[in-house]
Amino acid sequence: MDLEIFQIVNILGFAIGAIFGMIAQKRQFCFSGSIKDYMLTKSTMRGASVVMAMIVAIVSTAIISSYYELDFSETPYYKENINYFVIILGGLMFGTGMMLADGCSNRHLIKFAQGDKNSLISILFIGIFAFATARGFLSGYLNPIINNPTLIQWSSFIEEKTMNIYVVVGILLVLLFVLTKKIQRVFSLWDGVLIGLLVAAAWTVTGVLGAESIERLINYEAISFVYPTGKTIELFMLYQVNELSFSVSLVLGVVIGAFTMSKFNKRYSFGCTAAKGENRIRNNMIGGALMGTGGVLSIGCTVGQGLTGLSTLAFGSAVAIVSIFIGGLVSAIYLNKRNALPMCFIFEWNDKNSKSGNFDYQI
Repeated sequence: MDLEIFQIVNILGFAIGAIFGMIAQKRQFCFSGSIKDYMLTKSTMRGASVVMAMIVAIVSTAIISSYYELDFSETPYYKENINYFVIILGGLMFGTGMMLADGCSNRHLIKFAQGDKNSLISILFIGIFAFATARGFLSGYLNPIINNPTLIQWSSFIEEKTMNIYVVVGILLVLLFVLTKKIQRVFSLWDGVLIGLLVAAAWTVTGVLGAESIERLINYEAISFVYPTGKTIELFMLYQVNELSFSVSLVLGVVIGAFTMSKFNKRYSFGCTAAKGENRIRNNMIGGALMGTGGVLSIGCTVGQGLTGLSTLAFGSAVAIVSIFIGGLVSAIYLNKRNALPMCFIFEWNDKNSKSGNFDYQI
């Protein structure tokens, strides 16, 4: 059977998503979780994995970009008339939402696939509000801010340019050293390495193979989850007037991959009892809404900007992920003071000489 190029792209998108889902479920890879880990237990393991993924995504993307002469100026991360104020606002909203809902967009896909039914609420609200912000009723109310001439003019004083790869990677390597403290710990961060490589693989699929598609236009994109979640919901409801795309295939692949891995890695395969409470559903709804709207305003989520956007070395992506981090950190501090920062597992380094061993148990 001969497949069209767009069909191959979708199949590869599903495969990349499935691999991402399996890795993320196996190691519980999570940006928001890394903030919570440090806040509650001073653990830096998951944070180090995230930083490792950033480093590998940047380096591997630079290699394939140089080899295939990819032009990232065509991506949303280098949009014209960029509004940094909206990116910062969106990042703060997303960071707040991910802590309130106990997980960012990709994290809730993983949690739902491994048995947390409450995460489905967050996924639906992320998708609905992302779509409403991009193309629905919220776009009309937010447009005066997004396309505000004054804010755009002020933003123009900082040119949207490509950051120096040596400076960015250097900063991240210092951060990685601070988080790991021991050189041998770096070799245990295989999840970050693989997820970083998946970002470059996704760019290759859409930017190289997708560029050869004649039958259908392939969007130049990699791994992101906020707006693609909205597109997935739209496809589910209006299948006859929509088309399966790389991003939707990716979302579906993540869920299937995480679900499959959860059957072998059963220790995470349940709804977190420590996260259940009288405000749990409300927080999932509000957090999902904030992530859906904030993710579109900031042009991506913790993965969409923190890995994919950052891999292009766009300055706006750095602004977005820093804003997400600040929003998440402030929210985590506030929730922790109210004893409302849920946690089911403790993730700690598995040092051979450590007497405490690998702490990974339910509270």
